[in-house]
Amino acid sequence: MNTSQHAHIATVVSVATQGAALATTGHEQLIRDSWFRCVHEHQLDPTRMQEAIILPHTRLREHQDQMEAFLHIARHGLESLYAKVAGLGYVVLLTDAKGVTVDFLGDLVFEPSLRKAGLYLGADWSEQHAGTCGVGTCISTGQALTVHLDDHFDATHIPLTCTSAPVYDSRGQLSAVLDISQLSSAQPKTSQHLALQLVQMYAHDIENAAFLYRHRRDWILRLSSAPQFLDVQPDYLLALDSNGRVVGHNRRAQLGLQTDPAQPLLGTRFERLFDLPFADLGRYVQTRPSDQRAVLHAGGRQLLFLSATPPPKLPTSQRQSDVAVPPALAALSAGDPPLERQIERVARLVNSPISLLITGETGSGKEYFAKAVHASSERRQQPFVAVNCAAIPEALIESELFGHLPGSFSGASPKGKRGLIPEADGGTLFLDEIGDMPLALQARLLRVLSEREVLPVGATRAVPVNVRVIAATHAPLETWVRAGRFRDDLYYRLNGAHIMLPPLRERSDLSAMIDRLLPGRTLAPEARQRLLQHRWPGNLRELRNVLDYACSMCQQGPIGLDDLPELLGSHEAPCTDPEHNTQDSVPHRSDDDLLQALRLSQWNVSAVARSLNVSRMTLYRRMKRAGIVAPHRQAV
Repeated sequence: MNTSQHAHIATVVSVATQGAALATTGHEQLIRDSWFRCVHEHQLDPTRMQEAIILPHTRLREHQDQMEAFLHIARHGLESLYAKVAGLGYVVLLTDAKGVTVDFLGDLVFEPSLRKAGLYLGADWSEQHAGTCGVGTCISTGQALTVHLDDHFDATHIPLTCTSAPVYDSRGQLSAVLDISQLSSAQPKTSQHLALQLVQMYAHDIENAAFLYRHRRDWILRLSSAPQFLDVQPDYLLALDSNGRVVGHNRRAQLGLQTDPAQPLLGTRFERLFDLPFADLGRYVQTRPSDQRAVLHAGGRQLLFLSATPPPKLPTSQRQSDVAVPPALAALSAGDPPLERQIERVARLVNSPISLLITGETGSGKEYFAKAVHASSERRQQPFVAVNCAAIPEALIESELFGHLPGSFSGASPKGKRGLIPEADGGTLFLDEIGDMPLALQARLLRVLSEREVLPVGATRAVPVNVRVIAATHAPLETWVRAGRFRDDLYYRLNGAHIMLPPLRERSDLSAMIDRLLPGRTLAPEARQRLLQHRWPGNLRELRNVLDYACSMCQQGPIGLDDLPELLGSHEAPCTDPEHNTQDSVPHRSDDDLLQALRLSQWNVSAVARSLNVSRMTLYRRMKRAGIVAPHRQAV
């Protein structure tokens, strides 16, 4: 503990002892109130210094899942804000209403320092755990503020400067906190004034974007005191139901349009807010010039300009999902409910800039799914570039992905190479088997995703790129993150939305998929039964190969048993669950062979058990007898 930390602790103790109102420390009243609250309400000890609390990734994922739709909406705002402040040494954090950092943008060069300071994913900045800080005190007070250097409660955090602004939902409840922070600052607190204005502006933009998405089926009213900014930057947003009652509002509307402070804005009738009948609202749509859409606010007799957007008229036959599923995505399922729920979820994200992570067993259709997302998006006229990260030699993967200048390394093309990521500019970059990307390249890929630019090998100037990234893997990336085999920050960046494709044996539409892949052909009942009994370890890829073979063998008439591959189902008990297999031996495998098989499958015990036609418990017993322990289960 250094001298400045000792002095800081003494100052906090004096405020806690004398009271926030009586103590004279040179700090703002809001900060002194927070210190007092930390000691007397949160029971924090000012003499106990603790490093930032970083939640394990499983708990972080729970926090992220609870606000998944909001994170998709907010992402563009975070990236735009980071583009403006990154050169000044700031990081951008987004926390949930509990203070847990659910999204993060920062310079990876300083990653160890950022993680230690808590300016990172999963950091808990709630006031009851971290003491006075930008995020926690913003949550406690509901105010935008800067907590600068020794404003912090915990002496561990006094090098930091943190500027935060609250983000409210359409019912006036706090939903998130937007924060920009620096590891250190040599400037006084007044130097953060512009930072405060910037964070408030972007928090307002994120709040409005979330509002417009949530109330896209309601009347949307935009109001501004200046007609020139009515349609581009309105001051107030209101959502009305079909009866003219307020069902949502942005934070500024709650503060500026409430006619009676004792009455909530929600549920208020339109006529109580404005000198205008609700039935006349149609006259204020965008067909009229904005300066001809003036209304009087009933409370303060304030003149405002109004733009009204009516709710969309949906055909009665339209599905009740939020969006219609594009044909390319709809074709991926023949009626399997879990898969269709995944498809409907992705249909909302086809034009979102967030990255997608598709997981599933080998052959389950991950690349087909990615191509369907691309074909359903506004990028469909631009390139779809697929990269198999496992197929590119490690020595060449950097130049293959990022490109290189002529003669930049031994063996380089004399003409140079553009690179696969620049080739995908404007379109979609599909990174298959992303788990096989070397750790060093993972850091460079993360920089591409963060900064939207590529530095070719041998170049000194980065090239901007605009790509939608879809990654896929059959590997257990979460396990690999815990084992240090895959970067957690890259995992969270790729995992903007996680799509899990079910194996074919678990799909209820297998019979319909068979018919879809056999246009104009029929199956004999016994052949269909054999196909339905098969476990399909190779999933859709294996099914296509089997059906292509059968069509080649059967030139005319229904496809029969004799037309199917000879080994199909020959070693399988029809319709049995491999978990109920009582065989207690793994046939034809030495301990070394079994160990090699497990390593090749990236320790996917289920996949190895299926390939050997034994149950997982049988395989676990054999592994125990052989002393084989998966790396992620070994004691540290």
